[in-house]
Amino acid sequence: MRVLVWNEYRHEKEKPDVAEIYPDGIHGAIAGFLQSEQVEVKTATLDEEEHGLTEEILMKTDVLLWWGHVAHEEVHDEIVTRVHKRVLEGMGLIVLHSGHFSKIFKQLMGTTCDLKWRVADEKERLWVVDSSHPIVEGIGEYIELEKEEMYGEHFDIPTPDQLLFISWFEGGEVFRSGCTYQRGKGKIFYFRPGHETYPTYHNPQIQRVIKNAVEWVKPEVNNKSVYGKAEPLETISIKR
Repeated sequence: MRVLVWNEYRHEKEKPDVAEIYPDGIHGAIAGFLQSEQVEVKTATLDEEEHGLTEEILMKTDVLLWWGHVAHEEVHDEIVTRVHKRVLEGMGLIVLHSGHFSKIFKQLMGTTCDLKWRVADEKERLWVVDSSHPIVEGIGEYIELEKEEMYGEHFDIPTPDQLLFISWFEGGEVFRSGCTYQRGKGKIFYFRPGHETYPTYHNPQIQRVIKNAVEWVKPEVNNKSVYGKAEPLETISIKR
C-alpha cells in the first residue's frame, strides 16, 4: 500500500515550541509510525512544486493524509480539483484536525465545515460510538488526552455515514470527532485531535486509530465502472 502524508509544514518552521514537539514536522511524525513492510510512506508539503501533489504522485497514491491550518487559501484550486478527482476514483483520504477547513474537505463535503474552537489546555475524551468498526479496533471505551484544543458543535458537515468518536471537553462542549464518508469510490475519514502545540501524534492510541483508518480507507479492488452511451442488451427468446 502506498501512503502520502501531506502537511503545510509552516508551524514547525516558524514556532520553536512546535518544532520541539515535531522536529521532523507533523508529516514526519505520522510517516514514522505508519511506515512498515506492508506500507510505503512518502511525504509532501505546501511549498514543494505543485504542493508535492503532481498527477504522477497522486496516481501512485492509495491513501492521502491531510494536515493543514494557517495556509488553506494558498493551496491552488487546480491541485484541489486534482485531489478531488482521485478521491472519486477511489483514493482514500484521511483529514486530520484543522484540515476540516481545507479546500479539499469543504469541496467534498459541500458545506462550510465551520465550528467553535478554543485553545485552553483542556482535557479531551474521545468516546467510541461504534465499537464494531475496524477504525476503532484495539481502542477501549475512550481515548483520553490531557491537553488539546477544544472543537465544539455545531460542526457544519453533512451527517456522517458513520460516527465513530464523540469528544467531550472540560469546558463542557462535545464534538463529532471521528466521521466517515464515501464520495464516488473513495472512502474518507475525518479525525479531530492533533493541534500542533500538543504531542497528540505521539500518543499510541491516536497512532492506532490512524493506522486502522489507513487500512480502512484504502481502495477496494473491484471492476471499473463503464459510463457513456449504452447499446441495447441482447434479448433472449424463450421457446414454449
